[in-house]
Amino acid sequence: MTYVGGRIVNDADAHTMETQDWLAPYLEGEYKEKYSQVYSRGEGGERIVKMIDAAKARKTNPEERAKVAANPIEGPKGWLGYGGFDKEERVEALDWLGFNSQLVFPTFGLAAITRAKSEDQAYAAARALNLAQIDFCDADERLVAVAFCPLDDPKRALEEAKFAVGKGAGAVMFSAEAAGGRSPGHPDLDPFWQYLQDNRIPFQLHIGPGTKRQPEGYMNNGRERSPDLHGGGENLRFPDFMCLWYAPQEFLTALVYDGVFQRFPGLRGGVIECGAGWVPEFLRMLDHGYVSFSKSDPYLQSMDMKPSDYIKRAVRFTPFPNEDVGCMIKDSVPELYMFSSDYPHPEGTRDPFGKFEASLEGFDEDVKDMFYRSNYDHMLFREDQAVAVAAE
Repeated sequence: MTYVGGRIVNDADAHTMETQDWLAPYLEGEYKEKYSQVYSRGEGGERIVKMIDAAKARKTNPEERAKVAANPIEGPKGWLGYGGFDKEERVEALDWLGFNSQLVFPTFGLAAITRAKSEDQAYAAARALNLAQIDFCDADERLVAVAFCPLDDPKRALEEAKFAVGKGAGAVMFSAEAAGGRSPGHPDLDPFWQYLQDNRIPFQLHIGPGTKRQPEGYMNNGRERSPDLHGGGENLRFPDFMCLWYAPQEFLTALVYDGVFQRFPGLRGGVIECGAGWVPEFLRMLDHGYVSFSKSDPYLQSMDMKPSDYIKRAVRFTPFPNEDVGCMIKDSVPELYMFSSDYPHPEGTRDPFGKFEASLEGFDEDVKDMFYRSNYDHMLFREDQAVAVAAE
């Protein structure tokens, strides 16, 4: 018996936990020297390397492996999570968890892109990271690699998307910000959106790249900063958490208002690990603004649907396990939401399936199946495949 029992479950959010040399095999020249080490040599980096070494040692310890096999999602997290960086272990973890498919995002490998000092560096780091993620996911067809394509240069973004998809990536992510000083709805990016639509590749917005944080002024509160979610470092803190959904709202509003969803009606995407309790009100506010401003705004007048209908057609969202997805469904529509485990990150909790099951108590099987399976399949353009699997 797997963790999810006999239910067909697609996991819309999982991660690799990159090792120190994760990018090195895919870099050349000056970039190899700059990005060959994912972590700094400071105290934090040394702590991570020790966890990685401990996870490697566990592989030859049958007793430790047996403990994880009982339920890997309840076991250690992060670099100590089973299959965090070892793709053979990840395949085993999927067998034990019972997930039918899993979107795989990078974690700290993205730091190489964010610390780039030039576009050349950013795109070289993105190329290396994408190759590393695709190599990891080549281990099993259930693993779907998510490539990162910076949108700063529309032509290079399209080139990287084509390269990554050609190598096997199944989705493309980018920062939820106005990259390169332009809206994501700028005509310069139309070839990029056209490519994703025509090749049935979903876009992904994820916590991290472009995530809004508490403004510096609000941090000046006369107190020392608290530890972050993991007890130190530079991860999220409570005030940052309250801003998580601002950037996705801005990005999606631009795609609606600038006509991207109208010009490319087949475009699909996901907003991952940014919560989803805000979604019903966001849809209401989009339509409220449409009614209020369409009397004078020619761009709103040219829309062929209400703003919320573009979102419902194109975008899917992952609630946090501690959110009430049942309440969200009642307050909007069941087509919008997807299951995610965040494996092997601790934010996914030790029982996301159980938490979501409790939230969905009282809903019929069709609604549950949408949350666990078919909304994910819709986002990944897998409807035909999904029907075949469900019929077996």
